[in-house]
Amino acid sequence: MRFRVVAMTVSLAFITYLDRVCVGTLAGDIMQDLQLSKVQMGYVFSAFTIAYGLFEIPTAAWADRYGARPVVARIVAWWSAFTMATAAAWNFLSLLVIRFLFGAGEAGAWPCVGRVFSRWIPAGERGRVQGFFFAGAHLAGALTPGLVVWMAAYMSWRWIFVAFGLIGFGWAALWYVWFRDEPRDKAGTSAEEIEKIERERGLAPGHTAQDWLAVFRVPSVVPLCIAHAANSWGTYFVITWLPTYLEKIRGMSKEQMVVFTGLPMFIAAAADLSGGWLTDALTKRFGLAWGRAGLAAVSYVISAIAMTMAPLTADPFLSATFIAAAFGMTMFTLGAAFSICIELGKENSAVMTATMNTAGQVGGTLSPIVLAYLVEWFNDWNLPLFVLAALYGAAVLSWVLIGWQVRHTKLHGQS
Repeated sequence: MRFRVVAMTVSLAFITYLDRVCVGTLAGDIMQDLQLSKVQMGYVFSAFTIAYGLFEIPTAAWADRYGARPVVARIVAWWSAFTMATAAAWNFLSLLVIRFLFGAGEAGAWPCVGRVFSRWIPAGERGRVQGFFFAGAHLAGALTPGLVVWMAAYMSWRWIFVAFGLIGFGWAALWYVWFRDEPRDKAGTSAEEIEKIERERGLAPGHTAQDWLAVFRVPSVVPLCIAHAANSWGTYFVITWLPTYLEKIRGMSKEQMVVFTGLPMFIAAAADLSGGWLTDALTKRFGLAWGRAGLAAVSYVISAIAMTMAPLTADPFLSATFIAAAFGMTMFTLGAAFSICIELGKENSAVMTATMNTAGQVGGTLSPIVLAYLVEWFNDWNLPLFVLAALYGAAVLSWVLIGWQVRHTKLHGQS
């Protein structure tokens, strides 16, 4: 039964990225139709992440107290409504407000999944399960550009948003009817599986969240936030400006752009699965410091090097490959990052995840706006890529610090 629950969360991850990546792929059509500048479109991209960040922790605290079943259903229904409302935008301000409300609605979705995994998944399986979850998201990111380009041949960009919104409403209804927050409350879950989950999930009896502010007293929370801000900075470059960079700056055809816009997400999906498996294996053998933090630090070293090479490479296809490789290695860390949020947050796992993810939204908010201004001021598309490489370097240092802190803190019997 727990794997059926995971399958539902993977489908949730899929539709979150379906809606997020759609707006980046259609940015050119939207800008032309609504007569928007690059800077204005940058603010539209960032309106989502600003709202997402503002409402992330309050929504997660609600889920920790009342459960993921009603909160996730509300989240998906809300964001689906504003995905469809995007089709009604008539100018810059209207689009900005709609995308802000879209972000407010989606806030808390992934922290709620962290809460689901804290209740349903034994500790030793969490990295792999997180890998499957993020693979669903990134597979959607890989397939969405091609799907959107195909749909655009038959309908306007407005109707594409309507179609994607309808998918979300169907998912929300199914989730609310089918899911239960506790394994023992879900019909069809065997007594053996309930006993295994409750014995191995690492929650104390009577695990209702009480003091969610305790999350901010965890020593590793600050470096974890810094690392995830760098991660999301790169993610939002890939899902917002990468199509424009490849087509307008690197001179790719639309067909080539679709392939190389999807490539980072395909690599990410493989990295999610392999990274999730490896972090569990290393944690079992060497403990959390090496299994979570050590793996993440090494991954970001590779990402920083690859992202530095991307703007220095004259060949557009090799440059795009470096970007995809850098992005993929940052995604290799997600199983470790989101699993350690559960292990550090315990009863407040959703709030811990939300705290990290809120910092990610800060990076995601700044990414498209800073890129737009850097390009406008310096007329140089290479500069934003060097900035991203430096941020990946900061993530390396952050994960080294997390590893040191974890080694000096007893956690689930590991040091």
